[in-house]
Amino acid sequence: MKRFFTDFKNYFHYAVYSAKASLQAEVAGSYLNWLWWVFNPLCLMVIYSIVFGTIFDAKEKYFSVFIFIGLTLWDYFNRTITSSIKVVKANKAIVTKVFLPKFILSVQLIFINFVKMLFSIGIIIIMMIFYRVPITWNVLWIFPLLVVYTIFIFACSTIMLHYGVFIEDLNNIVRIILRFVYYLTGIFFSVEKRIPVPYNYYVVRLNPLSYFITSARKVLIYQKPLYWKWLIAWLVVSVLLAIFGVYKIYKYENSYAKVI
Repeated sequence: MKRFFTDFKNYFHYAVYSAKASLQAEVAGSYLNWLWWVFNPLCLMVIYSIVFGTIFDAKEKYFSVFIFIGLTLWDYFNRTITSSIKVVKANKAIVTKVFLPKFILSVQLIFINFVKMLFSIGIIIIMMIFYRVPITWNVLWIFPLLVVYTIFIFACSTIMLHYGVFIEDLNNIVRIILRFVYYLTGIFFSVEKRIPVPYNYYVVRLNPLSYFITSARKVLIYQKPLYWKWLIAWLVVSVLLAIFGVYKIYKYENSYAKVI
């Protein structure tokens, strides 16, 4: 753990600089620039609002905001995890020539996608004002929720980073699994209302993505308190997974350059 914190401190600026350069390169020459980062989830929100809100007559209050919160948090997770699988190979020129703690590549991806998520959160705030969503002190729960969510994403990212080096087909496998998880998580429907009792209880709390998305909706648009005991539980799980992922990276870091 001491080595991890030392490396994190020493290479933190590299992660920030690299993330900033990647974000700038991504929008270079684009007319809409950073607007593309929210354009995709915004379009999906409109489509889902029409399909499920009108055709299937969804009853969730503030349905457009409801969907956009789900899409925002899902994209943060999905983009980071799918990019993590190939991140070592994508940075082959750096990995094979200079020493770099490989988990810093996961930190870099988190910075990139966290910035993109912030733009979407800005849209969520505008939508909440437009739809006159009541605000209570419960909205403050969103900050510890996002912290734990980021730790969870970092943990999953380090694990995917490691195994992505050695398993060539991992990218295709993970994409199929994530597609299944996407529909189970309740991006465009309420898990608590649509899944029968008592299965909805277990899906919300034992599916981390469902827990984080459902909790974000509760504190932001439904003025309800957080399941804080489950937040602590997922914090512990996330830390343990992060320790496992970082351990694997340190153990095999000398093998990565040979494999790629």
